[in-house]
Amino acid sequence: MPDFPVLPFAERPWPREPGEAVRLQRELAPRVVRAAPEEFEPRLVAGVDAAFPRRSGGGERECLAAAVVWDLRERQVVEEVVVRQPLTFPYVPGLLSFREGPAVLAALSGLRSPVECLLCDGQGMAHPRRFGLACHLGLLTGLPSVGCAKSRLVGEAPEPGLRRGDRTPLEHRGERVGTVLRTRDRVKPVFVSPGHRMDLPTAERIVLAAGGGFRLPEPTRRADALVSGRGRPRPEARSVGRG
Repeated sequence: MPDFPVLPFAERPWPREPGEAVRLQRELAPRVVRAAPEEFEPRLVAGVDAAFPRRSGGGERECLAAAVVWDLRERQVVEEVVVRQPLTFPYVPGLLSFREGPAVLAALSGLRSPVECLLCDGQGMAHPRRFGLACHLGLLTGLPSVGCAKSRLVGEAPEPGLRRGDRTPLEHRGERVGTVLRTRDRVKPVFVSPGHRMDLPTAERIVLAAGGGFRLPEPTRRADALVSGRGRPRPEARSVGRG
């Protein structure tokens, strides 16, 4: 199991209402480190994603989260963990981490692999308060983290070229907060931004290195398939923390 640090602010109860969550984001955002470790070349990257299945006769009541460990060198899945937990926070744009964070952290805690980096299907610095999902999860776990989102939350950017690797800067309020990155020829780009202990060039490099011929990087693409029901867990996949 990964040895996550015990940080003082991680011991607080998760906020249950948006105003409290916004205040916590503003408090924690200055603690995010905007630099990657020196000569950072991770091998095992954990891709995380979450979904909120609807029950018949009712709305969303639970969060289904998956963590998929991907070996960048061997280009294969090492481990998968799926977690189901009660949903305790409403949908509010910009507060995604409070809605899916507890279940995602439970999935990460269930891993046995020595994860070196997090790849999140969500924003990092490209966030109104510079504290998206990747920043929050990175700060709580102490791991370098990258946000790779399918859509833009904030900022403006020109459309990148049509070839894989083409990119343009994403800017918000006069600050460079991310990159619009083409991960596959003539396919919609993704929105990459650094989380905790990460810089933008390293984040871009990790997203491209984790590609497997699809628009999304393989770790988050496979995590998305697990929580959306489009994929079947591998034989070594485990479900933990069900409630």
